[in-house]
Amino acid sequence: MLAETICSAVSAAGLGIAALTAYRKRFLAAARITAYALVPIGLVLTGVVEWVSSMVFKPSVWAGFGLLALAWLLLVTTRAVERRRLGESGEPAKKKVKGSRAPEAVAPAASAPSLGAGAGAQSAPAPSRKPAAAAPAEDFSDIEAILKKHGI
Repeated sequence: MLAETICSAVSAAGLGIAALTAYRKRFLAAARITAYALVPIGLVLTGVVEWVSSMVFKPSVWAGFGLLALAWLLLVTTRAVERRRLGESGEPAKKKVKGSRAPEAVAPAASAPSLGAGAGAQSAPAPSRKPAAAAPAEDFSDIEAILKKHGI
């Protein structure tokens, strides 16, 4: 009974504010305030307020909400774990077995930058790859070529 009285008072106050807003010639805002003011009394008349107030004080209802929350938590957690286990290809990642070899490394040529010909220059054949045990001074040749290409 108290909830219905409070909803009626809130609706009456909202309608009063809407009337003042309409008096100030702000009819669009007044119509919006009227719509919001009619919601609480509409809930009372449809019986939703009585249903909610009777539901709140039942322990079995709270147990049901607890079970729903637990189910939601389990679904979200298992989905997050499943996403973590998926590999880049969308298939489940292989489990690491103790004593197994590490994954193979990517070939050095696969990660090398491509040094195409600049604008207006004739394309030259791709230079042959140096052996992996090259001196550190030769490693800077790629960087120098990139800098020259950009005019630095």
